[in-house]
Amino acid sequence: MTQISVLADAIGARVEIVNAAAGEDAARAAAITGIDLRAQGIRPGDVFAALPGARAHGASYAGTALERGAVAVLTDEAGRDLVAEATSDPVAVLVHPEPRAALGAASATVYGHPSRSMQVIGITGTSGKTTTSYLVEAGLVAAGRVVGLVGTVETRIEGIRVPSTLTTPEAPQLHALFAVMRERGVDTVVMEVSSHALALGRVDATEFAVGGFTNLSQDHLDFHKDLDDYFGAKARLFAEDSPVRARRAVVCTDDVWGRRMAEVASAGRDDATAVRTVITGGDGDAADAAADWTVTDDVPDETGVQQFTLTGPDGIARRATVGLPGRYNVTNAALAVALCAEVGADIDAAIRGIADVAVPGRVERVERGQDFLAVVDYAHKPAALEAVIGTLRAATEGRIAVVVGAGGDRDRTKRPIMGEVAARAADLLVVTDDNPRTENPAAIRAAVLDGAHSVPAAERGEILEIGDRAAAIAAAVAWARPGDVVLVAGKGHETGQEIEGVKHPFDDREVIGAALDKYRTAGPDGHHPPAAGGSHHGGKA
Repeated sequence: MTQISVLADAIGARVEIVNAAAGEDAARAAAITGIDLRAQGIRPGDVFAALPGARAHGASYAGTALERGAVAVLTDEAGRDLVAEATSDPVAVLVHPEPRAALGAASATVYGHPSRSMQVIGITGTSGKTTTSYLVEAGLVAAGRVVGLVGTVETRIEGIRVPSTLTTPEAPQLHALFAVMRERGVDTVVMEVSSHALALGRVDATEFAVGGFTNLSQDHLDFHKDLDDYFGAKARLFAEDSPVRARRAVVCTDDVWGRRMAEVASAGRDDATAVRTVITGGDGDAADAAADWTVTDDVPDETGVQQFTLTGPDGIARRATVGLPGRYNVTNAALAVALCAEVGADIDAAIRGIADVAVPGRVERVERGQDFLAVVDYAHKPAALEAVIGTLRAATEGRIAVVVGAGGDRDRTKRPIMGEVAARAADLLVVTDDNPRTENPAAIRAAVLDGAHSVPAAERGEILEIGDRAAAIAAAVAWARPGDVVLVAGKGHETGQEIEGVKHPFDDREVIGAALDKYRTAGPDGHHPPAAGGSHHGGKA
């Protein structure tokens, strides 16, 4: 347990007892057992982190936190005054000018800096974080490690699932999770690290053994002002002046952003081997030759399983297999093996471990005995959507239907690009609702359709607009003929659809499964009229 004075010293806060009275000494001496941002999540012995917000100050909820057993409040000057109004009892307040900036260090201190006791691998980038994390986890387990996983789909401790709502939890939850992992004997943690987490300090005071970078493309421009700002947020995992700089780095340098990140990661290091580069899509030039890890001779089979040769810094060429289709998954697999190697795991064991990994909602097949391929994928940004459609196009001689929308309250600039990419690549595009959140679903669909219609009619597929996602999926299934592909994109592993602040149960895998069951019973109808409430937008023959 941590004393209030020790916590205050660690984060540079002053301790003030509001409503000082006879109980002042007891308030100062109280032992801290946890920390939380949510007043409703407070347990006896916790510190309540009351941060200023855009709509309300967290200290407005101090009364609830104190009633639930909070022994102290971390806040700013304005919050200190609100705490004093919330109770007549003596309360220890840790006053800090920027409590948000101090939250990571405060959380790590309360839980005894658990990340120091484990090797933490942080993976950032636009696409591939989840898949690479699962591959790393499998490689580490095969190499005999006790592993924790923190990611978009789920959090796992030794393979036991813990529900996850954010790609990276807030600092109090993250360090508490690390503490639980430490108690359970975890020696290595692999975690996805989003740009939001880096920019908002969610991973502050986490000590990263290795940082991995996948790639960068347009996403989250509702939060970041431009791609350079987006890159800068991700670079916090590698930059010389960053408090969360990983001790070692593995960077995929297949694109210009990767090469730029490798330069960031290398700055100010005395050990040239502390940064490893991975090239999987090179053309044999000098830059390829200088890479630490290279991929050659990659060959997919008819089921999508891919074999490739991976050559590492030791100069040994090893044959590897990844069971996930798509050239980008060879890249993810190579990066995963390189990350395993950087924490000292046996490379050959790691390669064996990645061979049969399946990732929920990532090119996930749904089989109901139908005579065409049905796939659910999380692709919700233009580059990812283009990549998965390209992968499926290469795997079939039939036609491709794509069901996709765009999320509300998120980057609006990518919506028409999503429509353009899908219309150009698919034989049938069904524009539908994703997670509208608080926006008008029809307005979101209109933006996607604008992009789709920007493609000349002779170069695009047929376009349907069906707002109801289940009806949209059913229409794509009814359209399919033997040998075709139906791709439902955007939500992947998600099990809910958020509309006006309410998350309704909705799992693309279950919905397409039900449509396939109906298809098998009724048989294909040989045509594809828009469903009720939908509209037809023509397209190439």
